[in-house]
Amino acid sequence: MGAQAYERHIIARAANALTSLSGDTWRVRELVTRSLRSPLTGDRRLPMGYIAKAPVAVRREAGRLLYAGDTVSHRMSLELPPAPRGDVVTLHDIVAWRFPDESAPVPAAIAELRRAAAVICVSEFSAQEAIDLIGIRDPHIVHNGVDDPYFDAAPLERSSLIGLGLDGPYVLHAGGAARRKNLEALASAWPIVRRERPHLELALSGPPHPRRTELFDGMPGVRLLGRLPSELMPGLVAAADAIVVPSLYEGFGLPVLEGFAANVPVVAADTSSLPEVAGSAALLVAPDAAAIAAGIIDATSGDPTIARMIAEGRSRAAGFTWERSAAAHARVWESVS
Repeated sequence: MGAQAYERHIIARAANALTSLSGDTWRVRELVTRSLRSPLTGDRRLPMGYIAKAPVAVRREAGRLLYAGDTVSHRMSLELPPAPRGDVVTLHDIVAWRFPDESAPVPAAIAELRRAAAVICVSEFSAQEAIDLIGIRDPHIVHNGVDDPYFDAAPLERSSLIGLGLDGPYVLHAGGAARRKNLEALASAWPIVRRERPHLELALSGPPHPRRTELFDGMPGVRLLGRLPSELMPGLVAAADAIVVPSLYEGFGLPVLEGFAANVPVVAADTSSLPEVAGSAALLVAPDAAAIAAGIIDATSGDPTIARMIAEGRSRAAGFTWERSAAAHARVWESVS
């Protein structure tokens, strides 16, 4: 998912980005903190359930122990306690405060974000949300990047698609099933699309979720693919006739750029950060069933304007690289060191 991709790419590029910026040799260490019962490997074990809900003073003391000796500490999860100095925090979005079906916010997070040495937001939209709702001063805006395998990806071979249950042209939605993803509107839009495009299928990729199953299971022309290996995703995107991102709220919206990079038309809701990320290279539509359906029908029409939009999207995606993102992170780290 998006946050995990962000963590992986920024951590992998941190040392080189800092060296390229200043010429100095920074010692970068990755701390993987797990809960006491987690079966996953990690460098530190903490009672994460308790720490996430603990009072500010308790979290401060835990941070002093966890980050001892660090000049700058970058927290990529709000559940982790704050660092005593050089505390940098990534705030992807504020969905925890806006949507009750998301994970509950960390009680101390707002106070800690206001005291942090720097807050990084992944879009101008998220930064403005942080300012308006949380009271953050001067957040740093650093866009995400696109994974290299998406650029000009080869479509999955037909045999692989058939193995996934896809035996014809399809539209792809990839991601979660929280209410902000607006799957209800997509489910209402799909019968409209099928009347105009009876041979088109809707492929839904993402972790199993009862809301997605309830909305789409058994609906004609819909395939629930479940969670797929990351190495399959570029080819799955590239083989699609269109990507649809109908979300009511996104902090960034990586699927838009992934579709662009793979030379596939994108239909996206004109909400939250999506217009910022998409620019004029996507079909931006209202987040209701009729508009989403019309967007999908237009994107799969074969109209020459769609080919021009695909070319514009590919060019736009090229500007969103993880190298550029890591370099901007390095400037933030150096500014608080």
